Amino acid sequence: MVAVLGGRGVLRLRLLLSALKPGIHVPRAGPAAAFGTSVTSAKVAVNGVQLHYQQTGEGGHAVLLLPGMLGSGETDFGPQLKNLNKKLFTVVAWDPRGYGHSRPPDRDFPADFFERDAKDAVDLMKALKFKKVSLLGWSDGGITALIAAAKYPSYIHKMVIWGANAYVTDEDSMIYEGIRDVSKWSERTRKPLEALYGYDYFARTCEKWVDGIRQFKHLPDGNICRHLLPQVQCPTLIVHGEKDPLVPRFHANFIHEHVKGSRLHLMPEGKHNLHLRFANEFNRLAEGFLQ
Repeated sequence: MVAVLGGRGVLRLRLLLSALKPGIHVPRAGPAAAFGTSVTSAKVAVNGVQLHYQQTGEGGHAVLLLPGMLGSGETDFGPQLKNLNKKLFTVVAWDPRGYGHSRPPDRDFPADFFERDAKDAVDLMKALKFKKVSLLGWSDGGITALIAAAKYPSYIHKMVIWGANAYVTDEDSMIYEGIRDVSKWSERTRKPLEALYGYDYFARTCEKWVDGIRQFKHLPDGNICRHLLPQVQCPTLIVHGEKDPLVPRFHANFIHEHVKGSRLHLMPEGKHNLHLRFANEFNRLAEGFLQ
């Protein structure tokens, strides 16, 4: 791997693995701090699968939290489920099919898996009787959010995304290859996901994800959803951590340039998991934008 990546790639991989260390928190459902509103968990049948979600708050503004690779509501959005304003928002965090507690089925990665996730996410919120929804999408969840906003414009109110990319480059492919082997991840990052999935499913699904995301590299311009960006109509905030070792700054710039009227907010010390490491700042930013 060292020989393949070269000096710059090795440095980025080291930064990546270092950044992953504090990145996963696994809060359990329980009383939320703001206004004493609890977090409830349930499953609902959507598009032939049982999708798991967590819900909290009593506000009139519905917000869906979309997790990243291998993510779930409980692993990816503890500070948001706990502290986003419960009077203003009803917050839903979902587990995409094959992730978290939305199993079976096992997770797979056909060529349209992001489009499938976008449809599942929108149909989940419709099944929960929300007439319109805003999206907070992290990493893969940000890609899903972009696709949902482009394909279901009348249903998406506003959107905040971070750590997302609309296409795959050679540099991205090297980064993905560097996280293929989960045995090389830090113990602090690996253990919560092992607890959620079991080691075998966790390791196997990570390998499948790397193959799944790298397939876009073989499409024209490495396209994931770049062709859909001009179709996004909702107000969009793009947040980017300047120290994100997984998603280089040029991806945020590209999305900002191609989503009409979008705003780009840079966090100088932010890494890929900026909404966890700087949760209070991120929550204030998201709440202000959504209002």
